[in-house]
Amino acid sequence: MKRALLPVLFLSLGLASPLALAQGSSKKKATPAPATAPATPAPKKDDGLDVSRLPFTPDSIRQVMAHHMPRIQECYEDHMVEKDKKVEGLLRTTFTITAEGTVRSAKIDKHGSTLKDAGLNDCVVAVLSSMDFPKPPDGRDHPIEYPFNLKAIE
Repeated sequence: MKRALLPVLFLSLGLASPLALAQGSSKKKATPAPATAPATPAPKKDDGLDVSRLPFTPDSIRQVMAHHMPRIQECYEDHMVEKDKKVEGLLRTTFTITAEGTVRSAKIDKHGSTLKDAGLNDCVVAVLSSMDFPKPPDGRDHPIEYPFNLKAIE
């Protein structure tokens, strides 16, 4: 009998200096409260979150990430839980939010990550690449670091 394991995803947002400066601090990283991913089916890319109505802030970036968390959870379950790997660890991601609000150059920082599953990495990169964010008001690209701490719980 297969046990259903639910990952707990804790998020933090590391922002490059242009957005951090908009908050009134220089290169200071925001640390959000931990978020737990709900066990729901993965939503489609355009499933109700209207990013055009959101300001470009650390909170709105977290909101977009939280909105897509079921898709990250699905990646974890498909590539780790189904292989009976009860692996806990860190998956560091980096990507750039373009001036248009799309994602470019999404990747996994393999040196900073402890989860080493290629399928998981590819799936998470695909989810990140499909996301849309609010457009930055300064018309510039913004590099983002977003680590996921994944833990299977029974």
